[in-house]
Amino acid sequence: MLRLLQLRARLATTAQRDALAAQLHTRQRHQGRVIAIRREDQSVWERRAPFGPTHVQKLVKQGVKVIVQPSNRRAYPMQAYLQAGAQIQEDISDASVIFGVKQVPIDALIPGKTYCFFSHTIKAQESNMPLLDAVLEKKIRLIDYERIIDERGSRQVAFGKYAGVAGMVNILHGIGLRLLALGHHTPFMHIGPAHNYRNSSMARQAVRDCGYEISLGMMPRSIGPLTFIFTGSGNVSQGAQEVFSELPIEYVPPEMLRKVSEHGSQNKLYGCEVSRSDHLERREGGGFDAKEYDEFPERYISTFSQKVAPYASAIVNGIYWAVGSPKLISIPDAKNLLRPANTPWLPTSKGSPALPHRMLAICDISADPGGSIEFMNECTTIDTPFCLYDADRNKDTKSFKGPGVLVCSIDNMPTQLPRESTDLFGELLAPFVHDIIKSDAKKSLHEEQFPYPIQSAIIASNGKMTENYEYIQELREANSNRSRNKMEGRCESNKNVLVLGAGMVSAPLVEWLHREKDVNITVCSQAKEEADRLAHQYAGVDSVYLNVNESTGHLQELCGKADIVISLLPYSLHGMIARYCVAERTHMVTASYLNDEISELHDEARANGVTIMNEVGLDPGIDHLLALECIHEVQEKGGVIESFVSYCGGLPAPEHSNNSLRYKFSWSPRGVLLNTLSAAKYLNQGQIVEISGGGELMSNPRSLDFLPGFALEGFPNRDSTKYGSLYGLGSDVHTLLRGTIRYKGFSESIKPMQLLGLIDPEPHSLLHPSGPDITWRQLITNLLGMSDTSIFFENLRQKLTERIGDIEGIESLGLLDDTPVVKLNTPLDTLSHYLSKRLAFERDERDLVILRHEVGIRWPDGRREERGINFVVYGQPQGHSAMAMTVGKPAAIAAKMILDGEIQERGVLLPFTPDIYRPMLQRLRSEGLTATETSRWLN
Repeated sequence: MLRLLQLRARLATTAQRDALAAQLHTRQRHQGRVIAIRREDQSVWERRAPFGPTHVQKLVKQGVKVIVQPSNRRAYPMQAYLQAGAQIQEDISDASVIFGVKQVPIDALIPGKTYCFFSHTIKAQESNMPLLDAVLEKKIRLIDYERIIDERGSRQVAFGKYAGVAGMVNILHGIGLRLLALGHHTPFMHIGPAHNYRNSSMARQAVRDCGYEISLGMMPRSIGPLTFIFTGSGNVSQGAQEVFSELPIEYVPPEMLRKVSEHGSQNKLYGCEVSRSDHLERREGGGFDAKEYDEFPERYISTFSQKVAPYASAIVNGIYWAVGSPKLISIPDAKNLLRPANTPWLPTSKGSPALPHRMLAICDISADPGGSIEFMNECTTIDTPFCLYDADRNKDTKSFKGPGVLVCSIDNMPTQLPRESTDLFGELLAPFVHDIIKSDAKKSLHEEQFPYPIQSAIIASNGKMTENYEYIQELREANSNRSRNKMEGRCESNKNVLVLGAGMVSAPLVEWLHREKDVNITVCSQAKEEADRLAHQYAGVDSVYLNVNESTGHLQELCGKADIVISLLPYSLHGMIARYCVAERTHMVTASYLNDEISELHDEARANGVTIMNEVGLDPGIDHLLALECIHEVQEKGGVIESFVSYCGGLPAPEHSNNSLRYKFSWSPRGVLLNTLSAAKYLNQGQIVEISGGGELMSNPRSLDFLPGFALEGFPNRDSTKYGSLYGLGSDVHTLLRGTIRYKGFSESIKPMQLLGLIDPEPHSLLHPSGPDITWRQLITNLLGMSDTSIFFENLRQKLTERIGDIEGIESLGLLDDTPVVKLNTPLDTLSHYLSKRLAFERDERDLVILRHEVGIRWPDGRREERGINFVVYGQPQGHSAMAMTVGKPAAIAAKMILDGEIQERGVLLPFTPDIYRPMLQRLRSEGLTATETSRWLN
């Protein structure tokens, strides 16, 4: 018995020794090769892992100890990892390398470790900079999967394929909801969001079922043939097209898209894979060279929005977009593509005009806000996967019914298919694992050797940024400056607005721009108190004293510091300002008529990347916008314009028109007075009518009765005939006139001033500023040719009556009084100064703007319509005048559109294209500046 006990003890000791030896062997085998898989806590939807159980099993067999942090959210259960040989424990500090998928919370970072995850720091993303700071402070070695690349720069580790699969399932689901909201039940309604399915096979079955119904002809004819455009040919695009292939489809080349959109079958869907060579071409000479494009993308433009997008029902975008590369759809492109059609989604019958094939949806899997799909400025989420963007970049995440295009741009799309995404990612990462787990974050990088793909992905190590990523600090400083400016109520340096002129028109312009938090405003004026007043009224606005005629060097310097200059100075100065803007590569906006001096700068401005936008005030400005909106609507419906008559003017409100001119001035009267001497030219019933200059214009005013409560007259303004081509009216127009509105009596009061020479723009010897003092009675006597300035008042009145007729207006304006004259060289300038004071608006008075378009239309069925457009705006007593609002606000809106990239055309421009005038009108209407329409059928 004793011997038996001794034998058992000896055997037990041997077993214990063997167990201890096995443990020692395991520790030696795992020494320096312990990794951890951390739980994902960046999003409640994040169910992926860097490795699945099969990958863990292989690593364990290869002698790697794998610690898995417990998580009940992970797609693969903890039991599966345990069975694969992993150790499940909360504490992962034994691991030298820690693998994750998304960003790690700062307080969860363990010092002195190597971490591998998508850090989203390489573009200095502001929200992740605290994470990067913690990585540096804790001397963590950070390896970013996004930067594991080969020598050609191709990514080696990504979830791309399943991003495409999930994205395609999502957008088919979204199209079903979108079409239902528009009144069409379709087979797409039976496809759910990607995360509703256990795996992609189940999702594909739902897509196949949908395809079966489509093949049976169950798509409503009302929506026409549907075309799906796939951009790129990489993993993302391939994944999306694998799902698409489950439907009844036919692929077509880009050049067939228009034909398909007009005559395609309802029993199938059409696909088109668009490669770079299909839409990229050289700016000069055309053609495409892949090698040249990779090196000089700025030499190329994209024709996608012209050749492909108009015929796309859905765009599945999977391309990588680099800064400086052409965009697939720019913001101006979107304004045309996303504008609601008159008969949206209706099929075109054979022989009828082709209707634009309006886009239903975009799946931007690249999820790059402001990138290749420029108007998409914010990613969507799995919680809220869809967003409607309209032509004016308004977003709606609560409805599928509104105008625009449905966009799905989820930046973590693959997590909707977490198991398959994990399996794929683990397979791609596996070849690099053994090189990664050799990493010792406590050693210097110089002491370790890594192959190129890993070396290129090390963002930080030993408390410093690696050489390839030192640029991040520069980006951070730039972002920090922008953030500091925002906190101070100022904007980024690329949003600097220089306003030249601080008169009454400037105030509403500055007020509108001041609402935008991303602009700095500097107001310049030779009347310093005016600029200071605006600066004090609006926090953050700077004021500068500037006399543009005397300080041209300073003016050019200010233009160079600005991103855009808004000139509210007299139009005669705009040419000089435009030259400085072109030279300094600064955009410019004016509310004045385009002149030849500025027109000549077009090519130079375009070459320098400068936009000079003109005629965005009231008249010219809002009159153009309302005219073109009407004209283009008529033409799109097949009608033609036979006549176009327009009148516009700024007036005092009727209760304040209490002077002989029936007029008051809220700005310099010079232009108003000088315009009465202008020549005019217009088209009347097919005949050109010309009125010579010198005052003849005031002899034949036309009575205007479109607003019966007002006593109005009008007269032609400049050359109206050129607007036949500018407005695109064609050869059918027989009457074309643009004129000025005044109250009745204005022309009769102006004619005596003309006859006396009071509106003469040439210098007069008696009006030299250094000459002897003179009164208005003496000046009038001299202008009559009389040398005796002491003539009795009654005799002077009689002489005046004999010379000019009715003198009531002259007398009532005080021009026969012994009032000293402020001499300004010319009678015109002298009278302008006098009237600016004599006929100024009082504090409690208001002005009025009236605009009238009368449009004669002939429709295809022969019927004729006369359409009236009335735009009437009253000023605000002790607030902004109507003239100031209607000039300042459209100029401000145009400037912001240029700054925001909504206007990207370069050179000298007018606001005559839909991508410009439509959003301008929409924003003016939101300011309460609206027009009303009337219609009368003539037969």
